[in-house]
Amino acid sequence: MLADAARGFLDEAAPVAHLRAQRDAGQTHDPELWKQMAEMGWAGVLVPEAAGGADMGFAAANVLAEEMGRSLTASPFLSTAVIAATALRQISDERARTALAAIAGGARTYALAIDEGSKHAPEASALRAERDGNGFRLSGEKRFVVDGGFANHLLVLARTDAGLTLFDIPADRAGIARTAQAMIDSRDAARITFDGVEATGDNVLGQVDDAMTVLAPALHAGQAALAAEMSGLAAGAFGMTLAYLKERTQFGVPIGSFQALQHRAAHLWSDCEVTASAILNAGRMLDGDPDNAALAVSLAKARATQTAQLAVQEGVQMHGGIGMTDEFDMGFYMKRARVGAEWLGDYGYHAGVVARLRGF
Repeated sequence: MLADAARGFLDEAAPVAHLRAQRDAGQTHDPELWKQMAEMGWAGVLVPEAAGGADMGFAAANVLAEEMGRSLTASPFLSTAVIAATALRQISDERARTALAAIAGGARTYALAIDEGSKHAPEASALRAERDGNGFRLSGEKRFVVDGGFANHLLVLARTDAGLTLFDIPADRAGIARTAQAMIDSRDAARITFDGVEATGDNVLGQVDDAMTVLAPALHAGQAALAAEMSGLAAGAFGMTLAYLKERTQFGVPIGSFQALQHRAAHLWSDCEVTASAILNAGRMLDGDPDNAALAVSLAKARATQTAQLAVQEGVQMHGGIGMTDEFDMGFYMKRARVGAEWLGDYGYHAGVVARLRGF
């Protein structure tokens, strides 16, 4: 029921044509669309009811992410409603409840500022948080900060005296400089520099030197939801391809009657189904046994990366020349698949996690 409702709304309010129009207008997000999502309760899908949210769980968040993937909906859902909300859920104080309520109401958006190199590597963060009286001063740079160009709050991972610390900092604080960049999928990312940015004790999420206790669950939630989005992307691309195989004729018959194309379509369908099962399992683990969900989450993200890549490549191939043109929507799916493959860990990163947790 949730999937059907989401699909009905997104087909009307945010089809791929909406993303194309945003790109052509030089826009990377639609604040009005996010407002509508918040009014439907999507922004608060992981926010406790006491803070004004729906608290529907991670499996439900994945359902919404999957439907957004089908139509390539650009929104701060993953960064804000999934990652930031999950991080804040680990904290039981009034500050966190206020932030969660602001997320559920659509008033506060977040961007996750953790990576500094070309690959996802939170543990390698070098941005420094130096002690300054009762607080800190943050200095350094973060790259590939998705939604970082417009979010009004940042979750910043910094190196402190004996480990890593996670900070929740308003994006307009003095010393923060954001260089917004439109990615190849026409969405927002930013390079953010911190020049002696002040952070007080109230900005620390969790405990000093112990960021991963708060951040790890948030990353797992974000990776699972991103995998779900990529699964939806693959399904959307496959649906377009299947429809084309049925309507395009050659030698007087639909090209879908050619056995070679049938085999390739069947292979892609099977791959999509196996990946969907992996994502369902990741949501189940996050809801039922979050402390042991890492294996299921990384398996889902690795599989979703491969499946989305296969779906868009086969889509372009089976559409022939038109698949290579900007006028045709398949290119948008291919570009989003490429960005999704890199964000929050690529195939190699998650295959490594799976191998390590399996004892190899």
